[in-house]
Amino acid sequence: MPPEASAIPVGSTPTHTPRLGRTGAALLALGAALFVLALAAASSGAMDIPLRRVPALLLGARAGDDALWRNVLLEVRLPRVALAILVGAGLAISGAAMQALFRNPLAEPGLIGVSAGGALGAVGAIVLGAASLPVVGSAAFCGSLAATLLAYRLGGRGTGVAGVLLAGVAINALCAAVIGLFTWQANDVQLRSLTFWSLGSLAAANWTLVAALTPWVALLSLLLLRDWRAMNALLLGEREAQHLGFALVPLRRRLVVEVALLVGPLVAVTGTIGFVGLVVPHLVRLTLGADHRALLPASLLVGAIALTLADWLARVVAIPSELPIGIVTSLVGGPFLLWLLARQKDS
Repeated sequence: MPPEASAIPVGSTPTHTPRLGRTGAALLALGAALFVLALAAASSGAMDIPLRRVPALLLGARAGDDALWRNVLLEVRLPRVALAILVGAGLAISGAAMQALFRNPLAEPGLIGVSAGGALGAVGAIVLGAASLPVVGSAAFCGSLAATLLAYRLGGRGTGVAGVLLAGVAINALCAAVIGLFTWQANDVQLRSLTFWSLGSLAAANWTLVAALTPWVALLSLLLLRDWRAMNALLLGEREAQHLGFALVPLRRRLVVEVALLVGPLVAVTGTIGFVGLVVPHLVRLTLGADHRALLPASLLVGAIALTLADWLARVVAIPSELPIGIVTSLVGGPFLLWLLARQKDS
């Protein structure tokens, strides 16, 4: 679908900037909701931990059940919740940036090859015999960056973003074909690893990983937040944004690279988790409007809430088994996408 066919109409640009008080109140409410949800998610699972005991367990533990609960809470549950917050926030704010860049409410980071390139790198590493998490993660990160840079290199020669979009579609198709070849050659053990990686999981969470990703996600998110004025101008059209004084070629390059750098490590760690970057920014836009001064930070918080909730459901729905988190996000995101398409057709 060409970007003009589903571009965000000029009329969706807010006629006035949301009041700072309203935006601040919404962000505070989202932050409080995320805090409560994080505590509830950390206390639930195959071994339930009484929620009222969580504060005491964080401060110390006595013998018996308290010591066991504290170990599960600190070493298993909280790192996983923290990783869900980081990944959800990163995917959502990246999706909001892509939707502004392409002027398309159906855009998300995977359009420019980030997810497909990461999947190809990971699948290649697994099938070629290097199935350890550091090697697979590194291969996925390199694949994400390579696919994104190739899409921009091939499609960014024109004046608009349509070329980047078409190059991303082609690269996604090519990566899918090569992944199919790797899958065809894989043995039974490798196929099991490929299946779980392709469906997404936060099971690899630990404090070392969280400590490494936190400053990275924070830095790239701040860089995207810095360009909220340019994203607002892009909603009016590229020509109008240029007339307002924004240099579009450096802006386009900067947004694409920042999204690739932000999403690449997340895909490398968790596998493919779909629809968060698509659904969350659109829901926030419907609620708070299209002003990116509010949209970007709200998307970041709602993305963290959405993925924390999805991971919580994935862990408790089929105890003692665990659903891949990508199944949960797809079960929610797929119907939402159909609703969005039907809504556009009716309008």
